[in-house]
Amino acid sequence: MHAASRRLASVTLDNLDDMPRPCRSCVYWELDSAAADHAREAGDPTLEKEAWVSAVLLEWGSCGTLAYVEGAPAGYVLYAPPALVPRAAAFPTSPPSPDAVLLVTAFVRPEHRGHGVGRSLIQAAAKDLLQRGTRAIEAFGDARWERPACVMPAAYLEGAGFEVVRPHHRWPRLRLDLRSTVTWREDVEVAVERIFGSVSPEPSLRPV
Repeated sequence: MHAASRRLASVTLDNLDDMPRPCRSCVYWELDSAAADHAREAGDPTLEKEAWVSAVLLEWGSCGTLAYVEGAPAGYVLYAPPALVPRAAAFPTSPPSPDAVLLVTAFVRPEHRGHGVGRSLIQAAAKDLLQRGTRAIEAFGDARWERPACVMPAAYLEGAGFEVVRPHHRWPRLRLDLRSTVTWREDVEVAVERIFGSVSPEPSLRPV
């Protein structure tokens, strides 16, 4: 039996519709609480999602990766500087460290979980950010995750190599250092392998 073919692509306005529903229309991270409520009441929040991605692409550059298996969308990850993520300020463990980019959210379709897709997405984010000189990735986790939500399970993040840097009974902030094993002479691919080489096998990434 042949292994399923995989492909990774940077998130752009052209492939934004490959995000799964309801993620495509979710603006939890992209707007503050009041603005998100207004967007949902006013009509189609997919336009707000598109506007956010467009603004981040123009101001900062690539802000996510989509994974495809056998040509079909299998999952995605989004990340951006904390200043461009309005919801980040609402967390009790905010603000993220000034040298870190915020891993906003991630999702892998149920049929592709447990096959390394989530790990590949995190590795792709790490590679992209290393090439751009970023020192670390941080994320807010949900320590009591029970069902699909916009905040990733803290246990998943720890399984992916993140460490808690600001504890909280519900919303810990976690960090993955990218530059601790890197020198300017090292190849990015080698650096990514070192960062993730000691990480345990990926837990099943659930809807977030």
